[in-house]
Amino acid sequence: MRVVVIGGSGHIGTFLVPRLVRAGHEVINISRGTHTAYVEAPEWQHVRQVIADREQEDREGAFGDRVAGLAPDVVVDLVCFTLDSATALVERLRGEIGHLVHCGSVWRHGPADRLPISESTGTPPVGEYGIQKDRIARMLKQETAAGGLVTTSLHPGHIVGPGWHPIGPLGSLDPAVWYTLSAGQPLKVPGSGVELMHHVHADDVAQAFERAVERRDAAAGEDFTVVAPTALNVRGYARIAAGWFGRTASLEPVSWEEFRRVTAPEHAEASWEHLHRSQCLTIEKARTVLGYAPRYEPEAAVLEAVRRLIDDGELKVAGALSA
Repeated sequence: MRVVVIGGSGHIGTFLVPRLVRAGHEVINISRGTHTAYVEAPEWQHVRQVIADREQEDREGAFGDRVAGLAPDVVVDLVCFTLDSATALVERLRGEIGHLVHCGSVWRHGPADRLPISESTGTPPVGEYGIQKDRIARMLKQETAAGGLVTTSLHPGHIVGPGWHPIGPLGSLDPAVWYTLSAGQPLKVPGSGVELMHHVHADDVAQAFERAVERRDAAAGEDFTVVAPTALNVRGYARIAAGWFGRTASLEPVSWEEFRRVTAPEHAEASWEHLHRSQCLTIEKARTVLGYAPRYEPEAAVLEAVRRLIDDGELKVAGALSA
């Protein structure tokens, strides 16, 4: 099949595009052309690259025409963030293609009040990002149920992979957290320390997308959560991470008020956004319907990313990894 991947040079596409090529598909990648994939792979030599600015073309009403003009059998949309953008694409592709596979987010659910969260048991989303992702997922289900375009939405957790910083033990991208843990220094932890984060390796996400493409009939009109088999809480994550450097985590519980006082605003806000949701999700539906079989536990995925950052000189730590 001819598969058009929108945003295929990013986190998921780095692994998905080579998978699709190896499976025998003709692959076209639409991207802004600002960077290449995070991991090199020979399969990229067989991928047609199309440069486009989606935001600009959405404003001009031209993006759907660009995608349809490539005559795809399947479209995988990895970079859609608003209901207007998703709706415009669906309306243009209706009757033109066989399957649209959309990337959502576990933030379509709000703060957890029942665990694990399934596709249908989450609380209403909070924040514009999650609200838009939830609206898109609902629109796609309604589109297919009404006999329109066949769609599927997949909803990853905190995506981890080599080449970019993972969401760290305090729910942020603050590099100082890694130095503190690697040095065995006291780490101020906001809240209770049992707040949950649910990571997933980018290649496991790519596997789920590939299987959704392969199993179109089973995936039609469905939504799937795509995360690692288990989730980490703040205390456990910090202790595991300190152990990678031969250290024992020294955790100092503090109030959110104190944490915000001693933490850069952007990192404090990111910590709140991740930790107050405290999400742990089930992948039973993806396992059963798609045959999703993640290879990575969250700590293994994060360790791979941290090791790459250290090797590339992009993360300052106090000592060498012993893991």
